[in-house]
Amino acid sequence: MTTAIKTPIKPELDQQFSPAVMWNRAYQNLVTTAGQATEVAIALIRPDSTCTVFRTEILPTGGDHDDRTLRYLERILKFLLWQRGGCTIFIAGCEPLAGKLASIYSAGGVRAFDSEFFGEKVYRSSLKILNCGMEDIPQENETSMPLGRHLDGCRIGFDLGGSDRKCAAVMNGEVVFSEEVEWNPYFETDPNYHIEGINDSLQRAAAHLPRVDAIGGSSAGVYVNNEVRVASLFRGLAAVDFENKIRRVFFDLQKRWHNVPFEVVNDGEVTALAGSMSMDENAVLGLAMGTSEAVGYVTPEGNITPMLNELAFAPIDYREDAPVDEWSGDAGVGAQYLSQQAVARLVPVAGIELPVDMPFPEQLIEVQKLMAAGDDRAAKIYSTIGTYLGYAIAHYADFYEIRKVLLLGRVASGEGGTIIIEHAHTVLEEVFPELAEQIELVTPNEQDKRHGQAVAAASLPMIGVG
Repeated sequence: MTTAIKTPIKPELDQQFSPAVMWNRAYQNLVTTAGQATEVAIALIRPDSTCTVFRTEILPTGGDHDDRTLRYLERILKFLLWQRGGCTIFIAGCEPLAGKLASIYSAGGVRAFDSEFFGEKVYRSSLKILNCGMEDIPQENETSMPLGRHLDGCRIGFDLGGSDRKCAAVMNGEVVFSEEVEWNPYFETDPNYHIEGINDSLQRAAAHLPRVDAIGGSSAGVYVNNEVRVASLFRGLAAVDFENKIRRVFFDLQKRWHNVPFEVVNDGEVTALAGSMSMDENAVLGLAMGTSEAVGYVTPEGNITPMLNELAFAPIDYREDAPVDEWSGDAGVGAQYLSQQAVARLVPVAGIELPVDMPFPEQLIEVQKLMAAGDDRAAKIYSTIGTYLGYAIAHYADFYEIRKVLLLGRVASGEGGTIIIEHAHTVLEEVFPELAEQIELVTPNEQDKRHGQAVAAASLPMIGVG
């Protein structure tokens, strides 16, 4: 099943890295060379009937290339699930392989985690993968949400993180108060800790406004129509408490606040929206390299979408023995390459000795100290991550229209961040020159770091729409 690929620029500390974008291009070259392309369409449907369709070409099935083609389609499907979401999947053009994909993504298959995640957890249904004829592929019915950019009135914007709650009071687009309150939600077993903590931040901000016209917020996790579906902040809660107290927590809070317009979305989406608003530019991919990899996207029209954009769990490395994500159980996914996890994984490879039980954030701090001291070992970690990033952006560009990549997160800060950007630029310029002309990598200024996220979150609801 090995597909020979050429990696023109290899990550300094990871010579075996097999970039998804290069593997896919090598496969497509085989399709072109064979001269017998078969069209495949993959439709992902969500319970609200929105539908997204991805089309590609494969080698004819029933021959020696079926294992390679199955690998290609399985990795594409994995990416689409975590990028776009969906629980009913129709596949046309590859009937012999569609059944194998359904088996892989079944409760007893290799991707059982994904089956449960996109079934019961996110969409409260079962994940179905069905074969169909090309004529029966559903019509594209993708929507975008004109959330955000509403700056009128007195608003509260909040962001819920794993170590602090950020909240701001905003009047006609101007931040009049902002605050960070430390908390430790991950392993709290009492749902009231979370509920009252969030409400406390809202009250603190409201004290600086003459009235509250709207509330907007962001948080890590998956949110569907303001419902909490999956979020690490609530991992310590029993399932019954999550279902009864947290799943509709923002509806309950909205009632406390006299039913003012109230919108909550994934923090990656708000990050991208904040960047789009500050740069006055659309087609923005926001990418934060922190505890994990957080991604958000603003369309060329300036909207956010129902897509999940959880690219921390989408594959970017196709080698068979790629690092495995401990949560999803899959190999080669983004979190292992574009986050603090990547730093920790590369520390021993770089020859840096740190206690094996040292938490990832502390390992990053030590690497940053070494970088500031001019240690070449630390520089190699950052150059490696920069090379990962360059190939990842090229891969993402096959699934998004991108003009700007807004780069954030602690991993991308300081001198190390400069090296990351330099090496990502090198990959784009030397391997993907057409993308280097199209895509610009940018970082936020200090003002946007402090207030941009709060203003963007506060701008989510439209006043007058409850």
